[in-house]
Amino acid sequence: MGTSDYTRRQFIKTAATAAAGLSTFGCAAIAPRLRPEIQRPDRPNLLFIWTDQQRADTMEVYGNTKIHAPNLNRLAAESIVFQKAYVTQPVCTPSRSSVVTGLWPHTTGCTANNIPLPEDTPCFPELLNDPAYRTAYMGKWHLGDEIFLQHGFHEWVSIEDLYISHYRPERDRSLRSGYHHFLTELGYQPDLGDKFSRKFAASLPIEHCKPKFLELQACDFLRRHSRKPFILYINFLEPHSPYSGPLNDEHDPAEIDLPANFNDPLEENEPLRYRLLQEYYQANYGESEQEYRELIARYYGLVTQVDRSVGAILNTLDELGLRDSTIVVYTSDHGDMMGSHRMVTKQVMYEESSRVPWLVRIPQLADHNRIIKAPVSHIDMVPTLMELLAGEADADLPGQSLVPLIRGEKVAEDHVFIEWNPNVHRVKPGSTLAPQSEMDRVAQERTRAVVSPDGWKLCLSDADKCQLFNLNSDPGETTNLYDPGRHQDVIRRLTDRIHRWQEKSRDQVVV
Repeated sequence: MGTSDYTRRQFIKTAATAAAGLSTFGCAAIAPRLRPEIQRPDRPNLLFIWTDQQRADTMEVYGNTKIHAPNLNRLAAESIVFQKAYVTQPVCTPSRSSVVTGLWPHTTGCTANNIPLPEDTPCFPELLNDPAYRTAYMGKWHLGDEIFLQHGFHEWVSIEDLYISHYRPERDRSLRSGYHHFLTELGYQPDLGDKFSRKFAASLPIEHCKPKFLELQACDFLRRHSRKPFILYINFLEPHSPYSGPLNDEHDPAEIDLPANFNDPLEENEPLRYRLLQEYYQANYGESEQEYRELIARYYGLVTQVDRSVGAILNTLDELGLRDSTIVVYTSDHGDMMGSHRMVTKQVMYEESSRVPWLVRIPQLADHNRIIKAPVSHIDMVPTLMELLAGEADADLPGQSLVPLIRGEKVAEDHVFIEWNPNVHRVKPGSTLAPQSEMDRVAQERTRAVVSPDGWKLCLSDADKCQLFNLNSDPGETTNLYDPGRHQDVIRRLTDRIHRWQEKSRDQVVV
């Protein structure tokens, strides 16, 4: 059965089930599945805020007391905090496809950047299928047809015009994003002929940058729909590259702490693809400690920029009296190495790339901070939201609702799985780390990884070095323990876990 047939079957079944049970959404017939302290109001609202490339340790609850993020820190203090939240694949499009559909990248087919999400693969609003909700998507999409209304959303506010070449053939390529029109109405002229670059947008005053634009659009939506149930997704581009913005001087580089694993060399027992990336990033972002401190300071400034807009949106929610009826989610599509192992951006299985912040503020628990230490996965995002909004998760989805964890109970799957599929391959010109044939081979490598509840991470590659880390004793992943003569019991146990997950999820990659 092909991917499109599989997802279409899911959609038809889910839509029929939802339609049949529409009159009971939010009613006592479903609500008893939640304990009294987290009973839902009838049709709770959903405010889903996410960023692009924000690593987990960018707020106080995750150990960073130096970054200026008071609004995120306040939200965390009022939220369920998933301390070890992992993405399904540490790069934009694949991860995003899982967050909005509840499916693995290898199921949606979105295994690399710029692969459009199939039109017949339902996203959360389509799965929920409740016409009482007003739905909107604002910000970066990166799942195809960037600026066009789609996938069950009633309103669409776009900020990106750099994906025009990836639109479907029938789309009008002369059209531009809402943010493009926002800038032209302010009198700005596109620096790329007919569109604005990210670098240009990042150089503008804070009132004209993308976070402020999205803040204004989101607050307007909340005011227009304050008396009806709503689902609002807001995706900020920041703190993604170009790692520059109006708050570049917000943090003093002299006060920046470099990652504890900054000086960890990648030995030859680490994947060649990772060592090629390390070489590439050092050639493009610098090698000195000072250069990395300045880079991290600018990255922190972008988080602060997002923080200010998040604060304004949450304040509007409060002003409209919507706090007690709105579930708030905050997360990111993947992390950023940002100096760890002297690397930048994502595309690797290291914690800084594959782990993200994940907060969920449930109104009935607004004054409680609950830290959930068990590893969890973004694959569980849609099932969790389905239970919180509709009373039950979709049994056809591969993930599971995390509501039991919130209740202090156990879940069926306590291991987290992450996949890597070939994406853009970055190599420093003239690299001498390996013959060209070897570099070409590892560019196509596929990895399947598992994080166990007892703190082990195993990464199996089909064409490169494998990795094993004990995250309890080596949280910085500085010592690869994968060796045929050591830790055989752990390797065997976790390899079996990966293979069982692959069989269950219909993943055909051989590792």
